[in-house]
Amino acid sequence: MRTFNSKNLRTKDFLGANKSLGQHFLKDESVCERIAEASRNIDSFQNVVEVGPGKGILTKQLYAIYPETLHLVEYDSRFIDLLKTEYPLLKERVFQDDILRFDFNQIKGKIALIGNFPYNISSQILFKALEHKEQIPLIIGMFQKEMAQRVSAIHGNKSYGVLSVLIQAFYKVEYLFDVSPEVFSPPPKVMSGVIKLELKNEASNIINHQVFRQVVKMAFNQRRKTMRNSLKSMINEYKIPDMEIFDQRPEQLSVSELIDLSNHFNTFINPLS
Repeated sequence: MRTFNSKNLRTKDFLGANKSLGQHFLKDESVCERIAEASRNIDSFQNVVEVGPGKGILTKQLYAIYPETLHLVEYDSRFIDLLKTEYPLLKERVFQDDILRFDFNQIKGKIALIGNFPYNISSQILFKALEHKEQIPLIIGMFQKEMAQRVSAIHGNKSYGVLSVLIQAFYKVEYLFDVSPEVFSPPPKVMSGVIKLELKNEASNIINHQVFRQVVKMAFNQRRKTMRNSLKSMINEYKIPDMEIFDQRPEQLSVSELIDLSNHFNTFINPLS
C-alpha cells in the first residue's frame, strides 16, 4: 500500500495559484485523461514533455502511458520537490525552467509537447515550438478558447489571422473539445479549449520563410483592407506586377494561397534565389 507523506499532502492541497504566472490548476481528472489519451496511437515522437505540471494532475495520466519517456518542465519552484516526491522515477526528468528558455536539445529524439499551457504565454509557447518544429511533431495543449479558435481557424473565419496561418503552414490543427471554467482552481473568467497540432508529413513549399512571415504579418496588420493596400509598400518597393489576388482581403485567402503569394513576392525581392 502506498504511504503518503502528510506534509507533502498538505503542501499539495494548499499551494495556491500564482496569478503572475497565469496559473489555473485543473481539478477534473476526466479532462486530464482526455488530453493524455489524445496522444495515443501516434508514432511520430519518442518523448513527452509536459509544460507546467504544477500539482501533477495531468502528470498522473501522462505517467500512466509514458512512464519511461515523460519529462516535466515547471517554472514554479514550489512544485519541484512535490513532483519529485510524487513521481520518484521522474527525478532526473523534472526540470525547473521557463519553457520559453528551455533547451529541447537536452532531450534526445522527437518530442510531444503536452500541457495546460499558461494562458499569458501560450502564443509564445507555440512560436517557440514552431522554431523547433522538426523536433516537436506533436503538440496537445489547453488554451484560452479564443486562442484555440485562432490557431485552428480556417480562411473565411473572423478568428483566422497571423497565428492561424503561421502555425497551419506546418501543422495540421484539430480542435478537440471545450473546457468550462469550473474544472479549474481558481476558475478562469473564460472558456478554455484543447487543440492538437500534428506536424505535416509533406514538406512545406515555402521558398523564403522570412518573406512568408513578412507578407502574412503585413497583410493581417490591416486585415480590413485589400491585399493591394495592406501590401502597398512591398508592392511599390519591389515593383511587383498587379494580380487579381490583390483585390481580396487576407482572411479570404487560404494558407496555401498565402504561401504561393509569398513565393511570388520572393522572386522579386530575391531574384537570384
